[in-house]
Amino acid sequence: MKELLKYGIVPIDYDVLLAGLSNYQSPGDRISLLEKKGIILRLKKGLYVVSTDLSQQKLSRELTANHLYSPSYVSLESALSYYSLIPEKVYSVRSVTTKRAKWYNTPLGYYDYSKVPENYFSIGIRQEIINDSYSFLMATPEKAIMDMIVTTRNFRIQSVKAMRHFLEDDLRIELSAIESFNTDIINRCIETNTKKLELQILLKLVEQL
Repeated sequence: MKELLKYGIVPIDYDVLLAGLSNYQSPGDRISLLEKKGIILRLKKGLYVVSTDLSQQKLSRELTANHLYSPSYVSLESALSYYSLIPEKVYSVRSVTTKRAKWYNTPLGYYDYSKVPENYFSIGIRQEIINDSYSFLMATPEKAIMDMIVTTRNFRIQSVKAMRHFLEDDLRIELSAIESFNTDIINRCIETNTKKLELQILLKLVEQL
């Protein structure tokens, strides 16, 4: 089992795991046995992660989210909670993707993915590096809020007052937290014509603060 430690907490494709266990007579059977014993966890068909019992490392739900469905980055309430912009604890991991919307129920919890346009997707993503040992992709704070606006069905806001209400009352975000938002990121998203009016109103609110 020591050969599994090299993977750390990074999710492993079946073929990579198979190659890593090639010294066994039947690597496929070995994978099945390791899963049965709980030494590796199956996240979905063809994707595994080494259990914390063996690795002695805390698994990252954000890192797992990136690997579970790609391309994607962690966003929406999950990113807002990560940045302490909303008070509620988020139990599922929410991400956005350019592919069709999807969800997974895994041993590490529930993951869901919302679809956004490709030209909009690539703006406002940052790499979070944790303890110089691993990293994952996450929305910047301003992009996470815009993703909430873009992916919420029937979301219609036509005034700064209504946007303020959405942020303060619906999301429970302190407006002082958005004063330093990067307006360049907001402008670039507006240029994609994705929920253009609503994002223009968000920009106007940020500029007024």
